Amino acid sequence: MSDQDDGDSRNEPQDAGRAADDRAGGHERGSDRDGDRSGGSGGRGGDRAGDRGAGRGGDRGAGQGADRGAGRGGERGAGRGDRDGDRADRGDREGEQPREPSVFASADRGPLGGESGTGGAATARRAVRTLAGGAGDRQTVIHGDGTVYEGPQVLALYGPDRAPHFVQGPVPPETLAHLGRVYCETTGYQRMKDRLRDHRVLVLCGEPGSGRQATALALLDELTHGKVFRLDPRHGVDEITEEAVEDGGGHLLELLTEDIRTESEPRHSRSGPGDRVAAAPRPATRLSELHLDRFGDLLRGRNAYGVVLVENGELADRLLRGRYGVYCPPPPADEVLHRHLRLQLGGEALGTAQAVARRPDVVEALGLEALRPREAALLADHLGRHWRGELTDEQLLADCATFVTAQAREWFAGADRPGTLPEALPVLNAGAFRIAVAVFDGSAYSLAAEAAELLAWELAVTLDPEHAPGRRLFGTHAQHRPVLARAVLEDGELDLGPAKVPVRAVRFQGGGLAGAVLGEVWHGYHNVRGPVARWLRALCDDPRSEVWVRASIAAGVLCSWDWIHGFRELIAPLAATDEPVARMAAATALAESARDPRVRPAVADVLKEWATSDEDTLVETALLAHGYVLAAGDVPGSLDALARVVRAREASDTDVLVHAAFSAARLLASGEPEPVLLRLRQWLDDGRLSLANLVLLTVIRALGTRTTHLWGLRDVPELDPHAARPLLVALLATRPGLAPDLARLLRHTLATARSGEVALEAFGGLLRRAAKDPEALRHVCGFLPLLAVDRRDRDRLRGLLNELVRDRDRPLDRRAARRMWDAVTEGANR
Repeated sequence: MSDQDDGDSRNEPQDAGRAADDRAGGHERGSDRDGDRSGGSGGRGGDRAGDRGAGRGGDRGAGQGADRGAGRGGERGAGRGDRDGDRADRGDREGEQPREPSVFASADRGPLGGESGTGGAATARRAVRTLAGGAGDRQTVIHGDGTVYEGPQVLALYGPDRAPHFVQGPVPPETLAHLGRVYCETTGYQRMKDRLRDHRVLVLCGEPGSGRQATALALLDELTHGKVFRLDPRHGVDEITEEAVEDGGGHLLELLTEDIRTESEPRHSRSGPGDRVAAAPRPATRLSELHLDRFGDLLRGRNAYGVVLVENGELADRLLRGRYGVYCPPPPADEVLHRHLRLQLGGEALGTAQAVARRPDVVEALGLEALRPREAALLADHLGRHWRGELTDEQLLADCATFVTAQAREWFAGADRPGTLPEALPVLNAGAFRIAVAVFDGSAYSLAAEAAELLAWELAVTLDPEHAPGRRLFGTHAQHRPVLARAVLEDGELDLGPAKVPVRAVRFQGGGLAGAVLGEVWHGYHNVRGPVARWLRALCDDPRSEVWVRASIAAGVLCSWDWIHGFRELIAPLAATDEPVARMAAATALAESARDPRVRPAVADVLKEWATSDEDTLVETALLAHGYVLAAGDVPGSLDALARVVRAREASDTDVLVHAAFSAARLLASGEPEPVLLRLRQWLDDGRLSLANLVLLTVIRALGTRTTHLWGLRDVPELDPHAARPLLVALLATRPGLAPDLARLLRHTLATARSGEVALEAFGGLLRRAAKDPEALRHVCGFLPLLAVDRRDRDRLRGLLNELVRDRDRPLDRRAARRMWDAVTEGANR
C-alpha cells in the first residue's frame, strides 16, 4: 500500500470498520509478501505477529465480516489455538527448538491477583501524611509520690488508694480570684446556673481539659460568694455524708472512673497451694439519678450546691438524658488565650504574642486543631516567656510539641489499672479505639471501630489470658465514642481505586495526635507491643486495600522507630506467608521504614538477602519493595535491584517477571519517568531475553493499569487528576515530551511475536476507555501518529479499530473511532 492509499483512507466519514474491510482486500497478498521479506522481530514468530496485526484489518475483516468480529472470543480464539498448536508440532517435527513457555499469558495479572487489589492512591497518601510527624523525644521525671511530670501535665501514675475516711478541702481564694480574671463563659453558662440553682446538683459532662472544672468553680463561686470546697475524688456520690456538706457552700466532685466502682479491698480466692491469686471484686455501685437525688436533698438541707464532673462516655451519655446532666462545651480557645495573654503581658505586647501564636511553625508544632482551655492557658504562658526573652524560637516550638505527647500520655497512663479484666476493660476499649483511630485517621469509622474491637480483644487476653472478653452490643454510641479519642465524625470519601465511595469518616482533631499515640504506646509500654504487633499483622492480611495499606504503613513507621524489634515481630512473619496481600503489606512496611535514612541500610541488607533466597515468597516481597523507591534511595538504584533479580532467573519465570514488571510500572509512576524509560531501552539493547520480557510486561502493565493502582509512598501531585486513567495516558498528559520514547517502546511490544497479541488487546482496552473520556481521547489521538510509522503499524492499528467498532457486545463509539482512524492516517504523512 502506498502513502496515497493512506491518504485516501481519510475520506472515510461514516464507518471505520467498513473502511478497513475495503482496504484489506487490496493489500492482503502484498502484506504477506512484505512480512516474509521483513523477517520481523523474533523470526517466524515475528511474521505471525505481523500477519495477525494486518489480518485483523485485512483477511478477517474482508472475508468474514462483522459476524466473525463479534465471535472472536469463541471460534477465532479456538482457531488461533489450533494454528499455534499445528505450528508447534510442525516445528518439533522439523527439528526446531521447542517454543519457550509464554510468560505473557499472565501479563494482566497483578501481584495480588488483580490490579484493584492495591487500592487507590488517596488511601496511601492519607496514611503517609497521618504518621509523617512521628513521635517526639520526651524528657520525663518520676517523683517519689507516684506522679509524673511531663511538659504541662501532672499525671497520677499509680493512682490513689481508696480510704475509709472522707476528705474535703476549700478552694483557695486566690485561685477563685485568678479564675474570675481569666474565665471565659462557655456556651449555655446561664442555663447551667439556673439548673444548678433549681436542683442544687449539676453534672457537667466533657473531656478533661475542656474547661469543665473552671466552669464548675465559676458557677459555685457565683452562687456561694466564694465559699467553694473540693470533695474527695476517691469516693462516689453515694458515699457523701451530711457531715461532708458545708452550710451555704459549693461542692465540687470529679469522678475518677467512667461508670463502675468497686469496693476498696478485693476478695482473694486461692484454690490450692501455689495457685495464682485471683482478685474477686465486690458488687459494684452504678451511679444513677437516685444517688444524685439523695445528694441534692443533703445540699438543700444545708442551703448548699454541688457540681459533679463526669468524663464523656457511656455514663455521661446516660446522665445527659436525665435532669441533672449538662454537656459543657469548651469555650473558644482564641478567647481563652487572649484573656491569659492580656493578664500576663498587658496591651502593648498582646498583638505581638497573638501573631506568634498564629505562625505556621507554631501551629504545626502544636499539632492540634483547637486547643482546650487548659492548653490555651499553657500556650499563653509559653508565649509570655517567649516575648520576655526567656524562650528562644526553638525552645518555644519544642514546648508546643509537648502538647500532643502530653495528651497521649494522659490517655494511656495506667490504663489497665487495677490489673483485673472487668475493671480495666472500659479503659482498654477506649485505649484500643484511640490506637485504631491513629492507624485509620481519616478513614471510615466502621473500619476504625472494628479494628478497635480486635485490638481490645488482643489487649484483654494479654492482661488476663484465662478469660476471653466478649463485646458489648450497645455500649457508647457512635456519636459520642469519637470524643474519647479527641476525634470527630464527618462525611468523607474512600478511594477504592476504580471508584470513590462516600463514607462516615473519623479523624483526630489535630495532625499530631496519630504519631503521638503510636509513639506513646510503642515507646512507653513494652508489654503492649505484642498485642499491637499481632493486631497489625492480622490487619495486613485483610484483602481490603483500605485496611492492609493503612496497617502496613503504620507497621513501617513502628519498624523505623525500633528496627530490631519491629522487623522480627511485624515484617518477617508477613513476608514468609503464602498470602499475596500479606507479602505486599510486608513490602510496603519495608519501604516505609526505609524513609528514615538511619534505617535504610538495614532495609537494603534485608532486601539483598531476600533477592537471592531460595524462598520464592521472599524474592517476590523484595521485588515489590523496590517499586517504592525508598528502599534503594533513588529510582536508578531501584531499577538496578529489579534487574539483578530478573537476570538471575529464567526468562520464563512468570512470578518473578510479573512482580518485577509491576514494580517497574510503579517506578514509572513515581514522578521520575525519564530514568525508567532510559533503563527500559537499555534493557532491550542488552539482548538478554529475561530483561526483554521485563520491558514488554512493563509496557503492557502501563497500558492496562489505572494510575491510582500504582501509588507509591511519595507524593506525585501531577498524576492526581489522571488517577483513573491508564498510566500511559497519564504520562502523555503530564509529560508530553516523553511521547516519542513511549511510542517506540509500545511499537516494539506490539511488533514482538510473543507479546504482540496481549499488548494489542491491552491497547484495545485503553482505546475503549479513551473513547469515553474526551481529554484522554485527545491525548491518545495525538499519540497514535507516533505509533503508525510504517505500513504494518498502520494496518495493525486499523485492524484493531475495525474489530472494536464491529464488536456486537461493546462496539466502540464511531465518532471516537473516526478520530482515531484519522490520527493513524496522519502518521503516514509524517
